[in-house]
Amino acid sequence: MTETLDHLFDRNVNWAHRKAAEDPTFFRRLAEQQAPDYLWIGCSDSRITANDVLGLDPGEVFVHRNIANIVHTSDMNILAVLEFAIEVLRVRHIIVTGHYGCGGVRRAMVEERGALVDHWLQPLSMYYRKHRAAFGAMAGDVQRFDRLCEINVEMQVRRVAATPLVENAWARGAALHLHGWIYGLHDGLLRDVGPHVSSVADRDALPTVDSCAHEATEPASAVRRHAAEAFSASAPDGTDAPCCGPSPPGFGPGTPQR
Repeated sequence: MTETLDHLFDRNVNWAHRKAAEDPTFFRRLAEQQAPDYLWIGCSDSRITANDVLGLDPGEVFVHRNIANIVHTSDMNILAVLEFAIEVLRVRHIIVTGHYGCGGVRRAMVEERGALVDHWLQPLSMYYRKHRAAFGAMAGDVQRFDRLCEINVEMQVRRVAATPLVENAWARGAALHLHGWIYGLHDGLLRDVGPHVSSVADRDALPTVDSCAHEATEPASAVRRHAAEAFSASAPDGTDAPCCGPSPPGFGPGTPQR
């Protein structure tokens, strides 16, 4: 016997009634048009939804999701999304967002091969195998896993920047900016991984993604950035600036920041 999902329809009715009660014009505004400034390229992980993470209403961010937020330049799905976002919606920002604890990235680190998902993850798997010595020199499994999650974001930003769709937008003078972020499931915070790319010149000036395996990184959330800015601003004469005095709590050498 076919199992129905009436309970989800009931939840939908409750949600629609609640939204209409909170904001009587909500659905009318949504029906008129979508004009987002942002394209979010993220992971299919069910725990992460772009609008919730960004604190934005529906209609404010255009979304593409797949396993491990991979950008294949032969993938017609993502190319169609990029084309629509750039040419029709005229988004100003493309945000590639990975997350710590990504199951796709973890899969790329194992020796087992052959499943369809392995074909999808092959560029990342090849990267990990190529730089196995660099990853092996890291402090432990968690650090290796976290770092590959971060590098995956950096790799995919470069791939977006290499598409003719993005190049053409820049050639005609479009204000189109690419960003690399990563999300922490453990605290709900986004962190800036980079790179940030706004032109062909920016892209061509980037170091190769291979160099990322040998570089330490410490992506900062807005919470941490604001705290550091506030601490630096607390002594305008520089007498108690961070370079000259003790580090603020949670900012000392070796303090985990992920």
